[in-house]
Amino acid sequence: MTPAGARSLPVEVHPEVSAALAAGKPVVALESSIIAQGMPYPVNVETARQVEAAVREQGAVPATIALLDGKIRVGLDEEALVRLGTDPKAVKVAQRDIARTLVTRAAGGTTVSATAAIARLVGIRVFATGGIGGVHRGAAQHFDISADLPAVAQAGVTVVCSGAKAFLDLAGTLELLETLSVPVIGYRVPEFPSFYSRESGLVLEHVAQSAEEIAQQMIYQDALGFPQGMIVANPIPEAAAVDRGVIEAAIAQAIREAEERGITGKAVTPFILARIKDITGGESLEANVALVVNNARVAADIAAAYARLSQGA
Repeated sequence: MTPAGARSLPVEVHPEVSAALAAGKPVVALESSIIAQGMPYPVNVETARQVEAAVREQGAVPATIALLDGKIRVGLDEEALVRLGTDPKAVKVAQRDIARTLVTRAAGGTTVSATAAIARLVGIRVFATGGIGGVHRGAAQHFDISADLPAVAQAGVTVVCSGAKAFLDLAGTLELLETLSVPVIGYRVPEFPSFYSRESGLVLEHVAQSAEEIAQQMIYQDALGFPQGMIVANPIPEAAAVDRGVIEAAIAQAIREAEERGITGKAVTPFILARIKDITGGESLEANVALVVNNARVAADIAAAYARLSQGA
């Protein structure tokens, strides 16, 4: 079934996802760049399976989004997951790249910006990821700011994440989100998490204690007619968190190496994540898996609460 707003596009919505949306049941969008570029095989595919299972365990339907064979795919089967996770030519697709990737018919893993845009297109209101992109360190010199931030400001989708990726300028990212009028809500924590670690030293203005509270805020955002989505900052589970000192040392080394090699643009994030994994002896990868699975559970709870409150309104 192709949604009414996407009839001119080659959009293929998985029957399970389509049926859930039509019935007003909770659906959680999931990005696929984490499969195609964010993690090595086979951890990437195993993690994708775990994330989808976590969404189902909380009573929602997972909708992993990707581009394959000139189509936008919303909801992937096992064959598509494996294909995306093993294709060395799979491209990283941000919002601006969607149309071009449809033309080239390349396999594409969607980033936060592309996933949020597609989720909104098909009517999915909640999206789980690991960490959003943001303002890069030293952005005053090179203007490197992720397209994730303006995309969330336009898509009206609630994004559950463990903050922004730890190698970014977290304070600058929060400032820009404020400028874009994107609400940032700590999920049961007063501090913005720093991806691998629960702390950043950056105190949040707003904290929610339940999925229902966040869902109600989504409903009020809808009623106000605001286009902005929301960021729900959900920290990594304590047992999986990595010491901030260890991570900061690894980040500093990875950033230095990226600069020395002249790595820029879309290649920066995959390179830095891979180097942090190597420097920490795989500890960061284990943390990444734990936090994205945890975020999927929270996102499913929010999607379920939003479905209940919307139907009861």
